[in-house]
Amino acid sequence: MARGRAIVLVLVVWAVIYLPRLGSLEIKSEEGRRILPAVTMLETGNYIVPQVGSEPYFRKPPLVNWLVAGSFKLFGTRNEWTARLPSVLCVLAVALAFVVIARRGLGGNGAIAAALMWLTNFGLLEKGRMIEIEALYVSLTAMAFICWLSWWKDRRWLAWTLSGIFLGLGLLAKGPLNLFFFYAVVVAVLWQAGELKRLCSVAHFVGILVMVGIFAAWAIPCLEMARTAHVASVWSQQFTGRVAGDDFKLGSWLLNIPRGIAYLLPWVVLLPFARFALIENEDDLKTCRALSVGVAIPFLVVSLLPGALPRYTMPLLAPAIWLLAIFIREHALRWPKPLRKVITWTVIITCSAMLIYSLAIIPILQRREKVRPIATRIEAAIPPNESLYAVDPDYQPFLFYLRRPIVYVSTVGDLPATANFILVQPENEKAAEQSTSWLPRRAQPIGEPIKDYRGRRVILLKVNGDSSGSY
Repeated sequence: MARGRAIVLVLVVWAVIYLPRLGSLEIKSEEGRRILPAVTMLETGNYIVPQVGSEPYFRKPPLVNWLVAGSFKLFGTRNEWTARLPSVLCVLAVALAFVVIARRGLGGNGAIAAALMWLTNFGLLEKGRMIEIEALYVSLTAMAFICWLSWWKDRRWLAWTLSGIFLGLGLLAKGPLNLFFFYAVVVAVLWQAGELKRLCSVAHFVGILVMVGIFAAWAIPCLEMARTAHVASVWSQQFTGRVAGDDFKLGSWLLNIPRGIAYLLPWVVLLPFARFALIENEDDLKTCRALSVGVAIPFLVVSLLPGALPRYTMPLLAPAIWLLAIFIREHALRWPKPLRKVITWTVIITCSAMLIYSLAIIPILQRREKVRPIATRIEAAIPPNESLYAVDPDYQPFLFYLRRPIVYVSTVGDLPATANFILVQPENEKAAEQSTSWLPRRAQPIGEPIKDYRGRRVILLKVNGDSSGSY
């Protein structure tokens, strides 16, 4: 297939799968932790230290928050569609990179096959339509793999520099685990090719400097603005918690490997039909052997960590797809005749299923919303011109849907005398009700405590309000 036609095909498949009703469902899972800091960044102008509620949020770097804030700013509106757009664009960028850049290493047929496998694997079908870190982080790591695997033989500077850029951005998206996956594959490929000395090249060191520089451009100002010891402690806990397994559950841990493999469905079912003996080109044979080792070893190592989750191994999707694309290009899949149109039919079925999901299933799910109704109740209880003061609210997704100024404070004592409507957690309710800041007025609860889908409770108070009010 010609490159132009391949690009059009990728755009059509991507649009059919990832765009319909993208913003129809309310935010769910951890999406609020990516969106709320972006809202705060736009309101405060502080893009260095992300915040969730009244507290700095250091568990993840801020790249995803920056992208969401940029999308809000670009489109001039804050909703689910503009929040999730960066994720689907990242998925598209990798698919186009497979078609355009990877064509050097995979050929025309292999490149289009890789792009279609990328767009239709279960992992990205689950994560790609959400504003979650995985879609961004996995896509950036995939771009690093594509650039390096395409150019490492004859364009060393381009290979190392571009991969360094994408790895650095990956560090800003989630952290250093992408380096383990990247170098496992790189070392395996160079070892098979007898080129391990390239790890000591100037081009490689420049790539490392670029990568470190991108991360340091944010990390250094962040450490200066925040409490250095606290930030380092959070980062350390994030790492040691994954290795030590602070929340270890045997049942979930035993399913890490099968669930991790399932992310490559339906394409992982092609692997049993792959035959190394059918690959005639020696360089391609070495690359396939290297990719097999470079994918399998880190997959097993990370999956067997006590604190690991299946999604941690998703950055290996790109090299696994590259491996399958070589087998497809070299006609090295020994499969039954009925399966020879498997790629075409899988793409058609996936597109059809996603259209059915968007047009028939999403409207049903919209009737079961759990986050937006809470915001609606709060909005009905507060006059339009009033601000809401939230006392150490922690992570409350419904705050995204409030169309009024929200002022975050850490303690009840930080509330100003002008505050009229206050949102508190149960542990702060008594302190707010007994506060003398508004004398002779008093803060009283409005209606019953609000309970969200996680079982978390918050209380809405009105200063000098009527405790019999309801919403």
